Amino acid sequence: MRPLSLLLSASLLVLSASASANTMPYPDAETPASGSTVQVIAPAAPVYIPDGMVEQIRGTYALSNGWRLKVEKVSWRNIEARIDKQKTMRLRAVSEDTFVSSNGMVTMRFKQGESGDDMTLSYVPDARLAQVVVVSSRMAQR
Repeated sequence: MRPLSLLLSASLLVLSASASANTMPYPDAETPASGSTVQVIAPAAPVYIPDGMVEQIRGTYALSNGWRLKVEKVSWRNIEARIDKQKTMRLRAVSEDTFVSSNGMVTMRFKQGESGDDMTLSYVPDARLAQVVVVSSRMAQR
């Protein structure tokens, strides 16, 4: 009887862990990273985003965790991204296919995968924890 109760509690633990994965916090591209350390990061040199590149990355992405991400160009070096109905995030180009938020906690990499239509979103959900969440996607619609 004892092994059965251990098996039941272990399976409940696994279920609770998977349930918490579905309720991940949304990325925050504006709040400065907080903590007891000071980190100095030189801003990356601005990168011009050619219109052809914008057409390749602009659109709606179905993220692997169920979120929907919409990407649009704002200026020659910035894009705006909105996940579901959350606040819009502005990200700056650091290369032709990589964009980073001003606080450095959100990064989007485009032109991933074999076909070049995949995108990877990585973000730090809480600056107090040593954790990075990586969510991948394929282009859902342009």
